[in-house]
Amino acid sequence: MSDHQNTPAIDLALCEELMRGGSKSFFAASSLLPQRIRIPAIALYAFCRVADDAIDEHTDDPHAMQKLRARLENINRGEPSSIVEDRAMAMVVHRYGFPRELPEALLEGFAWDAEGRDYDTIDDLHHYCARVAGSVGAMMAMIMGVRDPHAMARACELGNAMQLTNIARDVGEDARRGRLYLPRQWMREAGLDPDAWLQSPTFNEALGSVIGRLLLEADRLYQLGSSGIANLPRDCRGAILAAATIYGEIGRVISDRGMNSVDDRAVVGSARKLTLLCLAKARAQFPHRLDTRPALASIEFLTTACRITPAKTPGSLPQRNFDERCEWVIDLFERLSTPGRQA
Repeated sequence: MSDHQNTPAIDLALCEELMRGGSKSFFAASSLLPQRIRIPAIALYAFCRVADDAIDEHTDDPHAMQKLRARLENINRGEPSSIVEDRAMAMVVHRYGFPRELPEALLEGFAWDAEGRDYDTIDDLHHYCARVAGSVGAMMAMIMGVRDPHAMARACELGNAMQLTNIARDVGEDARRGRLYLPRQWMREAGLDPDAWLQSPTFNEALGSVIGRLLLEADRLYQLGSSGIANLPRDCRGAILAAATIYGEIGRVISDRGMNSVDDRAVVGSARKLTLLCLAKARAQFPHRLDTRPALASIEFLTTACRITPAKTPGSLPQRNFDERCEWVIDLFERLSTPGRQA
């Protein structure tokens, strides 16, 4: 096999290594995905990760966001840069025909991070979550063949729920970096001055009440979003339910610690993750009926963009090439999963 033929498979193998070290919860849940879904999911996650890092790690570069948008434009044209994650993402974008609004929303969320935007209300925070997580939920749903608008809404809301959990978990870590994602209105209602607290982030009962309130909102969206699992392919349900369950468990760890996510970061242990994976796989065989209530206002722009899959751009990769590449990567993953490799 030529180097040119090997390249996409090597790209995706490197993306898998990035995912393995970057998000243990995502990696654990993705192990339940069928290979035809796991491969593009890895490429999607890897691009999201390196794009986020491109902004977080280059705060002194005023052109960082402009460079990232140029990379995405090249991906959309089917002319990705030589960056491994960009090439892998281009394969997925053109294979599944993502509306431009989805990855562009993701980058907009990263831009909000770069500018240090504040979130006064929970609705404001949902608009942020829709960009950095709901958009990913929508792209994952498209990879799995979801086109029903209600199911797409539930996928986006599940992404929002996971991001709220991340925010609740990382309160202290974010504060030490000068960032505050908790709704400022809720903090004021609890008797806290958001700016003063950010200058000296410490845990107290008032802050705990705000974190608990955020986790209740996340739980509401987990329940709503998980109903969309009924519309996923049967062999994908376990992985998505596992991801929702593991992230939900992070919230329960925070709760068990009295809502203190300032002094320590909640972690779900490997043994517990394995138990949750097994439970999710069993529960996924009997999914709840799809909830058809209207989508959150914050994600309507995502569901609207997904209603009609746009025509492939002129630079689209031929389906046969993608399928051939996937076949090669499946073989590669089978070799990577042999005994002796760390899972």
